Amino acid sequence: MKVIIAVAGKGTRMLHLCKNKCKHLINVQNKPFLYYLIHNLKKAGYKDKDLIIVGGYKEESIREFLKEYKIKSVFINQFEVLGQEEYGTACPIKCVKDILKGENFISIYGDNLYSVADLKAMNIEDNFNYVAGLIHKKPEKYGILIEKNGILEKIIEKPKEFVGNLINTGLYKFTPEVFDKILKIKKSQRGEYELTDAVTALAEEGKVKVKKIKEYWIDFGNPADIMRLSKFIKTSNNFK
Repeated sequence: MKVIIAVAGKGTRMLHLCKNKCKHLINVQNKPFLYYLIHNLKKAGYKDKDLIIVGGYKEESIREFLKEYKIKSVFINQFEVLGQEEYGTACPIKCVKDILKGENFISIYGDNLYSVADLKAMNIEDNFNYVAGLIHKKPEKYGILIEKNGILEKIIEKPKEFVGNLINTGLYKFTPEVFDKILKIKKSQRGEYELTDAVTALAEEGKVKVKKIKEYWIDFGNPADIMRLSKFIKTSNNFK
């Protein structure tokens, strides 16, 4: 199954660290963060030819990374396909519609790290879409997955009151149906095209299942995450 890796964003929460490169290439233990994500994808059985990397901001730095680490994946410049005015988490998926030609595929953000086992578990060849969820101590900071008997009913973004503690980790398995939904979504209040709006549209038709994370999910969004991930990699046998 193909894997779409979204790395088009700048990563403003990383502040000056993103001045000359996108946040996905910030070093952790002397290697770019994206290295660890691709490392785990490969250990999960996905090959270079299965990876489609959708970039935009500082695309030359991504190309240099792929060359340095001899990663022979497909690279797509989102800005060349859609322009720089169209922005949001749904855009990388929109960019690959013609490439996938009706295939099921996995979608992942390039600033999230998952275990090998959890990545492997998303390789499901059926007619359902899947979203990976995780029980979290501070769910109010994330999108909450509301599900019944494993079927997603809706996603509530950053609720002010407690509605559940199963959060959306941004790891998906999609069927080709997602493309039709993405073409129909409107800009959100943030002025962006949100992938979760397309997922919600699929959920309303009973076509999305929830797959719970069994090992780990690490978000790489702000400077404090660099030290946290560094400690994790030091103590993990997976990267030795």
